[in-house]
Amino acid sequence: MVPSLSSGSRKPEHKDFKIYVDQACKAAEEFVNIYYETMDKRRQALSRLYLDKATLVWNGNVVTGLEALTKFFDVLPSSEFQVNMLDCQPVHEQATQAQATVLVVTSGTVKFDGNRQHYFNQNFLLTAQSTADNIVWKIASDCFRFQDWESS
Repeated sequence: MVPSLSSGSRKPEHKDFKIYVDQACKAAEEFVNIYYETMDKRRQALSRLYLDKATLVWNGNVVTGLEALTKFFDVLPSSEFQVNMLDCQPVHEQATQAQATVLVVTSGTVKFDGNRQHYFNQNFLLTAQSTADNIVWKIASDCFRFQDWESS
């Protein structure tokens, strides 16, 4: 959870906020490794990383809910993702009704079987879900876009 603002100040307490950002970035790095490895090698398990009512926007096409996500991923050709950039930041609790949430942004290249390589950008909103043993980060929202330019 993002630390609350200290009384009489509009700035978060620096030390607590830095710890929170560090934890969010660690979770984001772990998530990205799991997500793209699952996408490339164990696609049938990919929908387990999403919340039940998660939404994916894939190059402008909206897919909502686990059943629809599973069907969507099943028809994608095999892939080879290479993530070249990762950025993350915690989303302030006032914007998420106190739900621990992290924005994760990735970019890189992807080659789908039988197609040329594309540049991509992908944004995830992850929310922390408590289990009996620990916290699991699940995808609430996912936006994927090819970032190719036409040659002049």
